[in-house]
Amino acid sequence: MVDVSQPAARPRVSARIGAIAPSATLAVDAKAKALKAAGRPVIGFGAGEPDFPTPPAIVEAAVRAAADPANHRYTPAAGLPALKEAIAAKTLRDSGYEVSPGSVLVTNGGKQAVYQAFATVLDPGDEVLLPTPYWTTYPEAIRLAGAVPVEVVAGADAGYLVSVEQLEAARTPRTKVLLFNSPSNPTGAVYSPEQTEQIGRWALEHGIWVITDEIYEHLVYDETVFTPIVKVVPELADTTIVLNGVAKTYAMTGWRVGWMIGPDDVIKAATNLQSHLTSNVANVSQRAAIEALTGDLSAVAQMRAAFDRRRRTMVSMLSQIDGVQIPVPQGAFYAYPSVTGVLGRTIRGVTPATSAELAALILEQVEVAVVPGEAFGPSGYLRLSYALGDDDLVEGVGRIVELLGEAR
Repeated sequence: MVDVSQPAARPRVSARIGAIAPSATLAVDAKAKALKAAGRPVIGFGAGEPDFPTPPAIVEAAVRAAADPANHRYTPAAGLPALKEAIAAKTLRDSGYEVSPGSVLVTNGGKQAVYQAFATVLDPGDEVLLPTPYWTTYPEAIRLAGAVPVEVVAGADAGYLVSVEQLEAARTPRTKVLLFNSPSNPTGAVYSPEQTEQIGRWALEHGIWVITDEIYEHLVYDETVFTPIVKVVPELADTTIVLNGVAKTYAMTGWRVGWMIGPDDVIKAATNLQSHLTSNVANVSQRAAIEALTGDLSAVAQMRAAFDRRRRTMVSMLSQIDGVQIPVPQGAFYAYPSVTGVLGRTIRGVTPATSAELAALILEQVEVAVVPGEAFGPSGYLRLSYALGDDDLVEGVGRIVELLGEAR
């Protein structure tokens, strides 16, 4: 007889895409905004974006670009030649080494640069050393490339900075890439020039590629300096991909302009990938980015001064909480307190055992949204962005201080 039974139903979503975790930071921000829209007095510390408007000169350049018919058509997938030249000039100005415009690929925000960098150099089974805590997108992009993220954890006691010894202990014959992020999201940690050189020379010695995310390069405080890894170890240039963008420095998160800098063969391959994914970045945004990169940095200095003030306020207030340990962030615009000393204690009848449970309690009890450490690696931490207004910052952190002060 002919078997007329129905075949087993196939999954509607591929296993590869179905395994992706949503962005925890965007989820927290969306929830906070939804509650606020519903009339709740929620203060959100989740989103990693400046609260300032894009500087006027950049906006005006975009307005002019929108009126120019030349920007109404397709342009090269790798980016406008003028923007690639501006990125090369900016790299020399800010990072101290020369790159060719041909070694630059303009992407739809830094996040696309992250994905394409991993997709271009990784094969299934390759391993990526991932200093932890990490930005939530890194491991998902690594897995999408078929590779394996290998977490190398540095806690609050180490200032969230991994050592060469830790990296060496995690290295295997399958290790192909080291992800390097300084200044760091989520911790605000910044590697010193000496630490950066040590890690770079270790990677060079073992033939390990470096993907370095430098998007917070201009946001460093006190006497801290940003150290481009290719500057201190120039020999790494042939096995390093530099990721960057205008989002954080120029308050342009919504404009979606990032870039990759790397060896010509890698950039050519990534450009081929992008030609099928998205083609060119929006021309108006690219023209705005040219204005940002070729203009002065006075607006950047003003924003950095505000972030610095808020950083000091947030750290001072959080340090008052019994059981909280908070290394002073030296870069970016995040504080990353360890809350392990609070977990297991009872707060308003609830005893949170994880930072995810603590974050949920904070949102429920005092209507403040923070991102739990589980989004960035181990439990036991909270990430709070200080890229929001001073008054909201003081009010929101004050609510947390009061709530956690009840822990027994």
